[in-house]
Amino acid sequence: MPNTYTQIHLQIVFAVKYRQGLIEKAWKDDLYKYITGTIQSYDHKMLAINGVEDHIHILIGMRPTQSLSDLLQDIKSGSSKWINDNKLTKRKFAWQEGYGAFSYSKSHVPNVIRYIHNQEEHHRKKTFLEEYEEFLKKFEVDYDRRYIFKEPE
Repeated sequence: MPNTYTQIHLQIVFAVKYRQGLIEKAWKDDLYKYITGTIQSYDHKMLAINGVEDHIHILIGMRPTQSLSDLLQDIKSGSSKWINDNKLTKRKFAWQEGYGAFSYSKSHVPNVIRYIHNQEEHHRKKTFLEEYEEFLKKFEVDYDRRYIFKEPE
């Protein structure tokens, strides 16, 4: 699309199924590389990726050539298959259904990158659920708490 010009910055947040702490430090960098490869294969720009054992934050510059839901389907299905194929967890790995996506202007990008890079520090003080609900409130997203993320069955 040579005559299309966009600047779309999205922070995407998603969790391990049931918010289980299954992402281990020993392989999380390889997971981030895998996810980065998926994002870049669609010509989106990876700006930051980080998380803790139960969820991930990604900041991308998104191209208008793909829907966000299609991109997240590919990221989540491909990365969970990669984790399971490489037997990185003792139990079957899966991502929680759904995700959060929040848009930012270019002037906010440096602060969002810092926020993502400081996830470990941030989550010493706040749970993922507290953080996620703050995002929803800050961005004035209507939500039903029962459907944010599933509790273990």
